Amino acid sequence: MTEATDAPVRVHTEHGIATITLNQPAQRNSLSMAMLESLSGVLTDLGRDGGTRVVVLAAAGKVFCAGHDLREMHEQIDSHDFQLKLFQQCSKVMQQIVNLPKPVIARVSGVATAAGCQLVASCDLAVAERGARFATPGVNIGLFCSTPMVALSRNISRKHALEMLLTGELISAERAEQIGLINRAVASEALDETVYGMAATIAGKSGHTLRIGKEAFYRQLEMSLDQAYDYTAHVMAENMQANDAREGISAFLDKRAPDWQHR
Repeated sequence: MTEATDAPVRVHTEHGIATITLNQPAQRNSLSMAMLESLSGVLTDLGRDGGTRVVVLAAAGKVFCAGHDLREMHEQIDSHDFQLKLFQQCSKVMQQIVNLPKPVIARVSGVATAAGCQLVASCDLAVAERGARFATPGVNIGLFCSTPMVALSRNISRKHALEMLLTGELISAERAEQIGLINRAVASEALDETVYGMAATIAGKSGHTLRIGKEAFYRQLEMSLDQAYDYTAHVMAENMQANDAREGISAFLDKRAPDWQHR
């Protein structure tokens, strides 16, 4: 599937890997209502696309995402309804990423701030060039990054999350890797190789198994230890009945490559 080149979001799919590109570099790829609605539609379509195994979230230009469009927000500053709809739409998109039945990898080049940092934190995996920077700077303009806090606090420790939220300061890609906001910080020339190498490795697995695993991962996080083990025991027993589990185990025992049917 491919979007028009002037759309807020572009999509290109190849070898089971769909790349979503935020496509408004002149606006620093800000999450305006139009951008969020476009991104939501694309995620819905990819969720239904049986040919897509992995999604890469990238951005055009020198800024990955500068967060919400402050100019748009300021123009509607007296409209509580607009502000609520904007933040609800953003929250919907972040949850779509988490609930998408395929892994999502953030490919970060440049700066990711506020809701842009939230976007990175919401992805399952993230790789950034070493020159990338991250921040939740809302506190600097009197607007605490409360919704970005949800994704941030579920990815890094409380003290690291609160340091970012309370200071509003930029952190380096190396620091983001240290605290677990991203998986890897790499040289800019190695960014695509790393991202798409990771995506290709994942895309080579059973799509059915990936869907089961991603859903189970996020569900068990919110459970107590005994509930999590009970839930995942049922998940694994059910998974064992799947065609791809039977094929994968047979292939391992036969010392051959599995022939995934993605079911």
